[in-house]
Amino acid sequence: MMIESKESAARVALVTAAVVWGGSVVAQKVALGAFSAVEVSVFRGTGALFILIPLWWWQERARARVSVGDLGVLAALGLAVVGNHLLVLYGLQYIGAGAAGVIIGASPAITAFLSSLMLRDLPFRRVWAGCAVSFVGVALVSGGGATSADGAAPLLGGGLIVLALISWALYTIGSRWVMDRLSPLTVNWTTLGISILFQIPLLWTDPKVLEAGVGSIPSSGWAALVYVIVFATALGQQAWLYGVSGIGPSRAGVFTNLIPVSALLLSFVILGESLDAMKVLGIGFVLGGVWLVNRSSGR
Repeated sequence: MMIESKESAARVALVTAAVVWGGSVVAQKVALGAFSAVEVSVFRGTGALFILIPLWWWQERARARVSVGDLGVLAALGLAVVGNHLLVLYGLQYIGAGAAGVIIGASPAITAFLSSLMLRDLPFRRVWAGCAVSFVGVALVSGGGATSADGAAPLLGGGLIVLALISWALYTIGSRWVMDRLSPLTVNWTTLGISILFQIPLLWTDPKVLEAGVGSIPSSGWAALVYVIVFATALGQQAWLYGVSGIGPSRAGVFTNLIPVSALLLSFVILGESLDAMKVLGIGFVLGGVWLVNRSSGR
């Protein structure tokens, strides 16, 4: 009963992360109008640390025991965070949000494949059908709801998004290894802090705000950055790591298919955008795929 309760809590955490991240693509696109890609990544990470470190200090500082070997794994995970954050941001400069959402739907297949290859925790034949059903839903939702252009260089932007998904898959798999000894909260803030250290020298390659000054940032830019810091980075990533620790990276990866669904629903509720039959059908496919993967992998 306790195991079932933990798995249920893990699934709730993963759904929460997907809903939060559904709005982050739009928020990052808005933030890129005022900040450079490196600035968005560094500022979001720094702001999230102001939330995560006090929470960690309050909850578990006395229980944290980080070995030298753990530091090496955490450093590698920090590089994966850098790859995911920066590659998504640079990709969004060349490709539209709708097309990016379609590509992001491939994340579960990438995570499940790499996880089965590296961890051998779950044969890929058990999850391919659910992933395929979810991909159909992602295509219907993203294709039916796409209103932005493909961008200035969609091939380049799409390639960067794919590389970002590979970075996230490696982060998900690697975090499962180290979370046998460290809590999700410890892994979250340490890898985020390490990623910032790697990126600080890159700030001078594109100093958009550093040159123009904070007075040049509109209120929409600040609002988008706050959303990315509080929800997408601090709360969303913490919920994701908790979910991964509960059900594993292969089964957790498919929940990223809910990201375009949550983006669609949020746009309908908040912005009043249309929700037609094609989009509803796509949501059904996505949720059906999530159910199939969990049912097959739970055998």
